[in-house]
Amino acid sequence: MNILQPWNVFFLVGFVVYSWIRHVFIERTRGEKKAVSRFDGLEKILLTAMVPPILLLPVLYLFTPLLAFADYRLPMFVPWIGAATMVASLWLFWRSHTDLGQNWSVSIELRENHELVTQGVYRYVRHPMYASIWLWGVAQGMLLQNWFAGWSVLPAFAAMYLLRTPREEQLMCELFGEEYREYMRRTGRLCPRIRIKRAD
Repeated sequence: MNILQPWNVFFLVGFVVYSWIRHVFIERTRGEKKAVSRFDGLEKILLTAMVPPILLLPVLYLFTPLLAFADYRLPMFVPWIGAATMVASLWLFWRSHTDLGQNWSVSIELRENHELVTQGVYRYVRHPMYASIWLWGVAQGMLLQNWFAGWSVLPAFAAMYLLRTPREEQLMCELFGEEYREYMRRTGRLCPRIRIKRAD
């Protein structure tokens, strides 16, 4: 079984930490009342499509030989980069939840008394949680050296990101109006905006 390989164990520990972070914040926000919900058919499809690459394929790779035909080998330094990327991903994933606090939800929803969060990591980027999942996908490919278990999370998440982000931002504009539009102008979606100061 692949689970006995050190980098695969590292990935599994990271996955447990990832799941624990998500569980903690699901429990913290469970009692919060929803003012607006866009949990429609598309949202259900996007969330369901993430299950195989994040959970099912890694489990099959780690605990069965079913995906062995798609194994590959990377240079020895690559998993080290993957491990560092995963640590960065987990930190950003945790910090994103922490900064959002009670304003966070799994799907596209707004809570009663929802606040626009622009501090912490949200001071620099609008979607740091999505940035953390992009990092996770890259780390997964570097640690799980299998074409299906390693890299399938990236195209699946790309579909979610491209379809979901505009809907989220539209909802935020509807609620916060010009305040959110101004926030969009001064921040990037995934990376901080680089502002070049002009010489006088």
